[in-house]
Amino acid sequence: MRVNHSGEVSAQALYQGQALTAKLPEIRQAMEQAALEENDHLVWCEQRLITLSSHRSVLNPIWYAGSFAIGAVAGKIGDKWSLGFVAETEKQVVKHLDEHLQQLSPSDIKSRAVLEQMREDEGHHRSMALDAGGAELPIPVKILMSITSKVMTKTSYWI
Repeated sequence: MRVNHSGEVSAQALYQGQALTAKLPEIRQAMEQAALEENDHLVWCEQRLITLSSHRSVLNPIWYAGSFAIGAVAGKIGDKWSLGFVAETEKQVVKHLDEHLQQLSPSDIKSRAVLEQMREDEGHHRSMALDAGGAELPIPVKILMSITSKVMTKTSYWI
């Protein structure tokens, strides 16, 4: 759950960075709304961490700063690319959540409910980004995003 919490910290930052540099007001508003929805996920993950007697990653400030910068750059490049970045990010998040759900103990019903709702919401964010005109990102960008995600996942698990 610590990894999911770190992912939600990063999602907040990405959306806030993208909202800051969005060109069109409706894109800015959509990014701000998505950040609010991601805040629910952040709270749910934090509550599960407390219940499971665990802790947040000490690397969260680093994930936040880096993700905010990436989001701001994506927004600065242009709204269609920023939306494409959202779509690809959420696609990768859904894949991660699917993997986590497969590994999760069937007896952990509360964590499962949180992850399933998060999965549904992230899929919805992806669809919204594509429907709003998100561009397909180049393969090298997708690969870099995947590598970055794996680094964050592995380190947040332990630290």
